[in-house]
Amino acid sequence: MEKGLSPNTLDAYRRDLEDFARFLKGREATFPPSRHLITEYLFSLSQKGRKSSTIARRLASLKSYFQFLHREGWLQEDPTTLLEGPKSRRRLPQVLDVAAVERLLEAPPLHTPAGQRDRAMLELLYATGMRVSELIHLDVEDISLEMGFARCLGKGSKERIVPMGSKAAQALSRYLAEGRGQLVKAGHETALFVNHRGQRLTRQGFWKILKGYVRKAGLSQEVTPHSLRHSFATHLLAGGADLRAVQEMLGHADISTTQIYTHLTQQLSRQQYLQAHPRAK
Repeated sequence: MEKGLSPNTLDAYRRDLEDFARFLKGREATFPPSRHLITEYLFSLSQKGRKSSTIARRLASLKSYFQFLHREGWLQEDPTTLLEGPKSRRRLPQVLDVAAVERLLEAPPLHTPAGQRDRAMLELLYATGMRVSELIHLDVEDISLEMGFARCLGKGSKERIVPMGSKAAQALSRYLAEGRGQLVKAGHETALFVNHRGQRLTRQGFWKILKGYVRKAGLSQEVTPHSLRHSFATHLLAGGADLRAVQEMLGHADISTTQIYTHLTQQLSRQQYLQAHPRAK
């Protein structure tokens, strides 16, 4: 509550602490654990083949927990004070090219309510760069078709307004006028996107829908719920958009998080150069 963390972050912290608790139980260890025992736990994760990013997050969860206990006076000292996690290399996100995005966006059929919903969701994701968690929590009142923007709540419950283009507005307009009314079972439902039961769509539900359209579009590369967000940012920067403006639209607290997309645009430029210049190879 004090940090304003999202429910997804809280769930991740809870799972991390429960995993550590199982480790302690298996060792029949007393509480609080020693620094040596915490190091042993992190080493056991490495032996199990866990990624360095996973181990670093587990340590961050433990650090947050023990810092809290120490600050509140439950522990005389924090056993994680001198511990450092593994240095993880930041992986460049997977990005679709414009042609692949268009194939994916055009995959949902427009003659069914579900297809109209799915087209509106995919168009809105690519038009705004929203996270999927932000998309599924949208209510009907969060969309302004007249003004061409959507209001969403990002990490830490921070509200932001993001613009959307005419294609997304057209898809949303059709879905609201035709499809949504056939999907909603209860008149009081406020969710913008609902499932076949007329209830708010879940992240798992969206992931299942996306995988179906990836197959239908014939895309061979890996596509995740975040792919359209990554593509949105990369295509904007490649088109000359200002980095600060993209940062605001993505809802990044730190611009260094947004700068990773500049590396992708540089890679794309080099690929285009190698393909187009007659003396590049």
